[in-house]
Amino acid sequence: MTNYRLGGYLLVAIGLLNLRYQTGEPGVVRNSLIILAPGALILILSFIPKTAEMLHTKTAQKISIVIGLAAILFAAVN
Repeated sequence: MTNYRLGGYLLVAIGLLNLRYQTGEPGVVRNSLIILAPGALILILSFIPKTAEMLHTKTAQKISIVIGLAAILFAAVN
């Protein structure tokens, strides 16, 4: 669970930093939410016992890695 939580915190932090540093740019809230929302969702799911069990499957791990990397890549090119 620690990896999910750290990844969730990472995406939330990147999303908030993106919001702060791109203040005044058009679409900054939308872009920041694209980064922040998956992180917040993964973070919340990791604290709920039933969904935390589901996150231990290989499929969930692969999906979360792809979503996380896509959000980080989006943050880098945005």
